[in-house]
Amino acid sequence: MFRTIVNAFKIKDVRRRLLYTLIALLIIRLGSQLPVPGVNRNYFADWFAQQTGDAFSFFDAFTGGSFTSMSVFALGITPYIMASIIIQMLTLSIPKLEEMSREEDGHKKLNEATRYATVALALFEAIGMAVGFGQKGLLDPQNRNFMNYATVALALTAGAAFVMWLGEQITEKGIGNGSSIILVYNIASRIPSDISGLYNQFVASASNVGRAILSGIIIRPVTIPDITALFHESAGQSVYVACACCRSHKE
Repeated sequence: MFRTIVNAFKIKDVRRRLLYTLIALLIIRLGSQLPVPGVNRNYFADWFAQQTGDAFSFFDAFTGGSFTSMSVFALGITPYIMASIIIQMLTLSIPKLEEMSREEDGHKKLNEATRYATVALALFEAIGMAVGFGQKGLLDPQNRNFMNYATVALALTAGAAFVMWLGEQITEKGIGNGSSIILVYNIASRIPSDISGLYNQFVASASNVGRAILSGIIIRPVTIPDITALFHESAGQSVYVACACCRSHKE
């Protein structure tokens, strides 16, 4: 595997695509640390600590922890994924749209419709979060006015649109399947903190060695399937491949 990676970096076009993808993912990681203006970032951390369900934790994993920290990328790539699913379902249900998808111009129009749908869904979710959570502590009482609600909603919508754009850039100029790569990267970025949390909860707090060993045995089947699923998802990506013989032939 290491030799394959080294050989890939020897090819200029593959190296450029890999580096472009890495830079885009780095931008996403940096953006997940930028807070939404005017919000209480500790609100979600305290709120998550009181929750017993896994629904919001599952969503937070999709955003790479941006939802908990309430960053500008709190919505992540999920609005784009939902919009893509909606457009695909409409394409299968409406014959005219299915016919459009087979044409190059029609396919471009459907992609444009997916972008507009992504922004619309992101704006809808952002308004719901700003108003719903804002009245419960996300916004300080003195900051609960129209301008602050609008600022939070627009910041979250702009963040989702920017993540969508980065995904498309990875698809065109990177190694392909940008939305899937961003999703896998966000989930993978949570694995170290999840393992650390499980260790502190079950192993470090164990009263004796036997319970610690038993807890470690329990943690292993919980975390390994997640890592395996990530590698399986990554293996399914469409990666641009260029061989050295083809490059030398072109030269």
